[in-house]
Amino acid sequence: MSKPEHLVRHRDGGKERQGATPRRGLRERLMVKVLHPFFLLKRPMILGVRAAAFDGQGRVFLVRHTYVSGWHLPGGGVERGESAGQALEKELREEGNLRVNGPPQLFAAYLNRAASRWDHVLLYHCSSVTQDAPKHADREIAEADFFPTDRLPDGTTAATRRRLEELNGSTPSPYW
Repeated sequence: MSKPEHLVRHRDGGKERQGATPRRGLRERLMVKVLHPFFLLKRPMILGVRAAAFDGQGRVFLVRHTYVSGWHLPGGGVERGESAGQALEKELREEGNLRVNGPPQLFAAYLNRAASRWDHVLLYHCSSVTQDAPKHADREIAEADFFPTDRLPDGTTAATRRRLEELNGSTPSPYW
């Protein structure tokens, strides 16, 4: 009978580590280093994050970019060496001077076919955010503000409207 993983002891260079998986051997590490670039070329993927960020009055934060039309949920790409959570916090800070109060909740993952067949978006629900200072226009953001969900601004994108409907109980689509 096998032990639960958290009770299994592994040998690793003469030291025991309870509950941990053994380190990769030299052969395995070399294979990963050799094959990983090949897989990146064969199956590249772009990962982005967006936030449905709400203030204490239940209003959602939206941004209007300088380079694309419409009002959108704030967000952006996950950079190399950055976790999705780190990217989310960075984008909220940059696009809205927002700080998340409590942990953001991953709501859904989407394939953004409008951008490319490799673009994936993680949508987070941030039920409580605080704005440290108003967001002024810059090279990336033309406008940014909080809006009641029943009075979204003209030009709010269809995808943004669908995401807000999904957060209110409609079935999430697999596509952005």
